[in-house]
This record gives sequence, C-alpha cells and structure tokens, in this order.
Amino acid sequence: MTKAPKKVSEPDKADQVSASDIEAIVKGQHRDPFAFLGVHETKSGFRARCFVPGAETIETFALDGTPIGTLACLHPAGFFDGPVSINTFQPIRHRATRGDAEWMVTDPYSFWPVLGPMDDYLLKEGSHLRLFDKMGAHPMRHQGVDGFHFAVWAPNAQRVSVVGDFNDWDGRRHVMRLRRDTGIWEIFAPDVRPGSAYKFEIIGKKGELLPLKADPYARKAELRPKNASITAAELDQTWEDEPHRKHWSSVDKRRQPMSVYEVHPGSWQRRDDGSMLSWDELAGRLIPYCVDMGFTHIEFLPVSEHPYDPSWGYQTTGLYAPTARFGEPEGFARFVNGCHKVGLGVILDWVPAHFPTDAHGLRWFDGTALYEHEDPRQGFHPDWNTAIYNFGRIEVLSYLVNNALYWAEKFHVDGLRVDAVASMLYLDYSRKEGEWIPNEYGGRENLEAVRFLQKMNTHLYGSHPEVMTIAEESTSWPKVSQPVHEGGLGFGFKWNMGFMHDTLSYFAREPVHRKFHHQEITFGLLYAFSENFVLPISHDEVVHGKGSMIAKMPGDDWQKFANLRAYYAFMWGYPGKKLLFMGQEFAQWSEWSEARALDWNLLQYALHEGMRRLVRDLNLTYRAKPALHARDCEGDGFEWLIADDQDRSVFAWLRKAPGEKPVAVISNLTPVYHERFSVPLPVAGRWREILNTDAEIYGGSGKGNGGRVTAERTPDGHITATLSLPPLAVIMLEPEN
Repeated sequence: MTKAPKKVSEPDKADQVSASDIEAIVKGQHRDPFAFLGVHETKSGFRARCFVPGAETIETFALDGTPIGTLACLHPAGFFDGPVSINTFQPIRHRATRGDAEWMVTDPYSFWPVLGPMDDYLLKEGSHLRLFDKMGAHPMRHQGVDGFHFAVWAPNAQRVSVVGDFNDWDGRRHVMRLRRDTGIWEIFAPDVRPGSAYKFEIIGKKGELLPLKADPYARKAELRPKNASITAAELDQTWEDEPHRKHWSSVDKRRQPMSVYEVHPGSWQRRDDGSMLSWDELAGRLIPYCVDMGFTHIEFLPVSEHPYDPSWGYQTTGLYAPTARFGEPEGFARFVNGCHKVGLGVILDWVPAHFPTDAHGLRWFDGTALYEHEDPRQGFHPDWNTAIYNFGRIEVLSYLVNNALYWAEKFHVDGLRVDAVASMLYLDYSRKEGEWIPNEYGGRENLEAVRFLQKMNTHLYGSHPEVMTIAEESTSWPKVSQPVHEGGLGFGFKWNMGFMHDTLSYFAREPVHRKFHHQEITFGLLYAFSENFVLPISHDEVVHGKGSMIAKMPGDDWQKFANLRAYYAFMWGYPGKKLLFMGQEFAQWSEWSEARALDWNLLQYALHEGMRRLVRDLNLTYRAKPALHARDCEGDGFEWLIADDQDRSVFAWLRKAPGEKPVAVISNLTPVYHERFSVPLPVAGRWREILNTDAEIYGGSGKGNGGRVTAERTPDGHITATLSLPPLAVIMLEPEN
C-alpha cells in the first residue's frame, strides 16, 4: 500500500512582498498601506514592514524596549521587511540608522483605528453631535503611546496623508486609513506633540496632487500669512461662570435687558507700536470698559481663523480655530470666563453662509465640489466671490451644526449672530434671471438652507439653553425668530434692518425737511413686534463711504452732536434690544478702519466725552427700568402718546411692563425750543425727568424741566403735562410714585 504524497503548502501571501507594493509605498501611491505596512500575522509568525526614508538599517523593538527583530532593506529609499518575535498584534518602534545618525520611529501602521462603527453610523445619519471631538487633530494616549489622532472627510480622494513638521512634510510617511462607509480618513500619529504645523496632502479623484489643505476641524492655526493648521492640546480652562450661565439658561431672554457693544478685536485699541492686543490684554481693557459703560454683551466680528485682514473675519478658512492674531485659543477662553465673572455675555459673529476660495481651504477639497455645490448657480456667491456651502449634504450640515455647538460647549459663548442669513434663504439672492436654479417646487426659497438653520437652532437651544442665536436677515421672511415647531427658523432674535435704514434716513435729513418724512419713524411700529428684534447700528453703517454716525448728522457741529444724542436716546427708548458698534459711543468722526485703533484721543474734548457719558447713562437707565426692556418684543409694552405731530417733528410714546412704573419717551427732533408743550400722560401727579439728552453734562444747552413735571387732569378728563422740550433732544419721564 503506497502512501499518499505529502501535501506541500502554498507560500503564504502575507510572507511575500511584491515589488509593485514596495514601489507603490515608496512613491506614495499605495491605495491601502495599512494592509501592507505595520505588523502582520503569517503562517510562519509575525512580520513587520516599514518605510523610513533615509534609513540604512532598522532594528525593531517592543514599546518596553525589548528587541524583537532586525528588518532587511528591500528598497534603498527606506523600505524594510522581516520577522519579529512577538505573539500578538502590538505597537512597535524602529531604531533607524544612517551612517553615524540614529533615530527612533514609532510605527504608525502598528496601531488600531480610533474611530468606531458608532461614529460611522451617527455621521452617516447626520446625528453626530460630537464631531469636534472626533474629527481634526486630537491628542490622545492610544495603545500605550502618546500622539495625535487625525481624521478628515475626503470621500473621493485616492489617497490622503497628514504632513507636517513631524514628518518633513513627506506625504509617504503618514498615509491615512480610509473608512469606506463614511469617506473619512484617519491615522494615529505616535509621538506628535502639540504645536506642530500640519496639513493634509490629498491625491484627487483623477490622480492629481491637490494643493495642501488646512484641516477643516483644526482647533488652532498658524498666524497669517502662513496658513497651516497646528496640533493643539485639548482646551485647558478652569471655568468660573456657572452663575452666569445658570441665569441665562433660566430666563426669557426677550424680557432681559440686552445692550450689545459690537467690537472688531483687532482695531478697538492697539499697542503703542500699532500691533494687535492679545486676548489677555483685551480682557484687561475691554471688559472693564464695557462694565463701566453698562453694556450687557460684547459681540465680536468673526474670530475664526481667516487669511485676509480686510475681510474683517467674514472670509473664514478655519471655523473651529480662534484666529492666531490674538494669541492662543486658551486666551479667548480666559477672555470669555473673565466676561462671565462680571456678568458680561459674549456673542460671536458666525459665518455659515459662504467660505473663501483660497487654495488651502475647503473649496474643491478632495478634487471634487465637496463642501460646496459644483454648479456655480448654486455654489458661487457673486457678491463676495466666495463658495456657498452645500446645505443639502449631510456631512456639510453636520460640520456646520457641530461648529455652532463647539463654540457654545468649548468656549462657553453666549450667542451666535448668524451672518448673511438672507443670502442663504433665497436661491436668487443677488442673481439675475437664469443665474439660479429653482427648488424642487419651482420656487426661489432655499429649502436645504431652511432645514439647516432649523436643525442648527434646534440642537443649539436643545443642548445649550443659555445660548441665543441672532439672525442678520434683511427681508420679510416670516417667523425668523419663532420656534421651529411653529414653522419658524428657530432664531432667538433678528436684526431690525428696517429700523436702522428708516431712522438713519430720517435723522440724516435737515430738520426743516423732517416733517415730510414723518412716516420713516412711525412706519416701523407697524411691524416692531412681528419678530424678536435687535436694533443694530453695526459696523456696516460706518464703512465703505457711508461715514461715521456723527458725520451722517446734519447741521453745524453743535447740531450734529445734538442730533446724534437724540438719535441714541430715541433708539434706547424704542422697543427692541440695542446694538452699537465701537467708536460710535463717543462719536468718532472718521469711518472705521480695521487697520488702526479707534480715535480714543477724542475723549479729551467735551462733546465726545459727553456723548460717551450719555451712552453710559442710556445703558444704565435701560437696564434699571423694566418698562424700557421687559416688553421689548411685545406690543403691550408700547403705546403712542404723540404720533402725528409732523409739523413740529415731535414724537412721544410710553414704555410699559406689568407691575412696573411706565416710562414716557418724548423726542423733539427740530432745533426749535418749546417752552410750554402739552404731552398726554397716563397718570396724574409728579413725573421725574430720568434722562435729558440736552443736559450740559452731555454737551447740551442745559434746557429742561428742573428734574420734574406735573401731570394734571384737564376739565375734559384727559391727563396732560406742560413741559419744556429742549431742541434736538429726547427726554424720559417716569412717575415719582
């Protein structure tokens, strides 16, 4: 009986190293380096393969320093392979030599993935609300080794590598692992330290090498003109603001006083040499100033990273990174914490409507229109030469929603003022016929943008009730500041652009002509309570040849200041929250420029110092009198007293709140001084003059009522007060008892 021949086993493929695989690794063209490099189990045991450019020899060690093998050089560019004495998959290190040089390399291909199936599921579903902890670059200890985990979304790329200071910007060294279900590429890069510059090197869909891309989720970036992302430690801040956040999470924000000081942090003040202040320097100057001035909130023009100073931050390339212009991200966190400790809120201008087309940014990110629409009729903004986000794409929607949550969670900001909402809502915004694509129903409404805004507001208010959102929206789109469940967009407030336009138009006219434009003042009350309004005198009103606020006013210098004082008091007495751009509180003459500090020297002059004192007193009065703020957004808090005296351009109204003393606001908007002027009032008795913009301390002529007036009942049953109305002035009265 003959024995069957012994079966010869086929060579194990894992033992084999093909020349084509080696060549692909050396050239950075391998589609799946994790399947080839690192530690692999074969029938004959474990093997290790590595690519260490410049190395002549490689010795391999376990993490505890135990030698486990010497690898053979199979390619002079630095490719090595050989058996290693280990019993399980584990991270390994290589000691590389070249001549007298020696260095250690922890093998990035010997580590497991960091992201898991639940991350994939939530991301595909669009419900991942912690992407800022998963995407981008995060320090971590993984399988016993410190380093950074990198993750980036580039579903159409052939290859993605992270390159940086730590690998000589060599795209062959840290080729990332593709998670095919989501299009996310990830890698754990051992031994990378905080403070390293990095970008992503991407081979596009057609095999083209794209410009190096900054990390969309980077939490720190280089100072311009450089534009790399920076590996950053997790934010280290001891927060001391629980009382502040607890207060704002428990109140109806519509019924709280809100007086916002809008600030461009790069030009509010500067150092003596003209350089920008750091966040800590700003904290030492700006916070005490705003507290003294009585403002409740500081609103910053965008502080996200941006390459171009004259864009004021509205052309952002790094939504998650506080700009390096003012120092470390921790500096901004300390600033917010300092504000909260003294009761100041911090609002950020936020720009989800569009992004710039800089080569290192989001445009054409993986060789395709990934974050934007490919069709320029949807994806390119003619006003700003920018790209428009594709709000219909789940991953883009998640990127933006997570960014809103990021600023609230990581930096404790009190609100987001969302820029250019109108440009998002209308598909034909600034476009001619044929230059835009209708929605699925043939209309001009951008339904995908509507869903994005509703989702953003729902998640932000749902997880951070202390936060508010404010829409810069200039059209009559309905229910901007109504809840999503009632068909609204879900914003807390909306800028009242109509108020700004009409009142500035009125006050810019010579007083003799104002009687012909009386409706520019009265018309706004027809819609004043249709939304929760903020009255904005913003940076947009004092640039591009529009002139400063004081320069807009008619007449000689005395009349200009009197008009502006009256305008501010008119606005502070009008229903709605207040916003004033920096420099306008002391009547800066010149237009604002982002390139220089405000003209603080003007405060040595009485008229400018008087204006500053008035704004301070307006804030303090507004905050102290519930009648002036508690019903800002409700019609029952307003009542006309005089609405039709166009010949004398006098307006008077009552501000009210339940259980509180009413405040009468009386405006005389011509230079004519009325010594005995009858004003109807709701209650007989003595009324105290709580504010008069013509007071000498503000730079006025000092005309007034000696601090009090008396309202008496007339024979026909009406209650009136006969009082002095100073020229170009506003006075406020409240009952003494």
